[in-house]
Amino acid sequence: MKYIAEFRDGEGARHIADNIKKEAHPDKSYNFMEFCGGHTHAISRYGIADLLPPNVRMIHGPGCPVCVLPIGRIDLAIRLALDRGVMLCTYGDTMRVPASDSLSLIKAKARGADIRMVYSAHDALKLAEQHPDREVVFLAIGFETTTPPTALVLRDAQARAVGNFSVLCCHVLTPSAITHILESAEVRTLGTVPIDGFVGPAHVSIVIGSEPYEHFAQEYRKPVVITGFEPLDVMQGILMLVRQINQGRAEVENEFSRAVTREGNLAAQNLVSQIFELRESFEWRGLGEVPYSALKIRPTYAQWDAEVKFDLKYQSVPDHKQCECGAILRGVKRPQDCKLFGTVCTPESPMGSCMVSNEGACAAHYSYGRFRDIALVAIA
Repeated sequence: MKYIAEFRDGEGARHIADNIKKEAHPDKSYNFMEFCGGHTHAISRYGIADLLPPNVRMIHGPGCPVCVLPIGRIDLAIRLALDRGVMLCTYGDTMRVPASDSLSLIKAKARGADIRMVYSAHDALKLAEQHPDREVVFLAIGFETTTPPTALVLRDAQARAVGNFSVLCCHVLTPSAITHILESAEVRTLGTVPIDGFVGPAHVSIVIGSEPYEHFAQEYRKPVVITGFEPLDVMQGILMLVRQINQGRAEVENEFSRAVTREGNLAAQNLVSQIFELRESFEWRGLGEVPYSALKIRPTYAQWDAEVKFDLKYQSVPDHKQCECGAILRGVKRPQDCKLFGTVCTPESPMGSCMVSNEGACAAHYSYGRFRDIALVAIA
């Protein structure tokens, strides 16, 4: 298949891997954070880490939208469905995110709540039109990639005067999260998370373009290479980061040039700015409160804002004490460092959000990497 097969070519991967080994100085460490969960999944699925020399290390970042959704936001949705009797619609991965009182959306559904998985925001709007006697709420999550469809559905709800539809907006922003990571004590002061550069998101960058990342490169002297999700894309992006480090450069480079431009999708950006505005602060799982890192619905569309319509008050809830999702999302720990990993916490029964989505670091390592953790024993 065009644009797929040629980016999964084994010989090409070996060639790029050889170049990385040749160009990575053996006396230097290279620590790169892949921000996006799609890259985390690709690195685990295709065994990319095994092709890298020992001094080139990949660090998982908080770029999985399901993983960074805090417990308190899921609790709001569950309370709407159980206590207010609304028809709650959301994307599939969100259904299994652990919440308070050992609940999740799918467990609340088992208790009788009307919670439905949809493939798009417009599916939720159709349900509202088909059931005019019911309040229908769409739990909207995700980064800049999924924000334009939510903006479209809000515009359509207003145009069609669908009064029984609203959106519980939990959309978050990539650049603010990267800034927060670079400003954290673990990166800047303590040095427990050494980050030399970033593998930049692919789909997010199609929407916002490459320009927003230029600030990180200039202000923090950290190179960014926007990279596609196929294995050769990721390998080439890592090679480009190695070359920038060797040459003392800190620039934004675009490996994913077949889809990403500097300015991004201007039509999508304009639509989003018409419907949404910045929140002053938003809680991320693992990162805590991050200023100006999320969107809320503008007052013009308050009639379709579930937080306004149902007078919802957010309350922060701590994660499970033994769950290391927060540290994993910050790059401080790896999935195998968590005591719960692979025992009581599995994709079938997740204790933390990183085990829910296949883009989560724990789920990806469970599916493709956990057997590497088992020590080999020679049999005489």
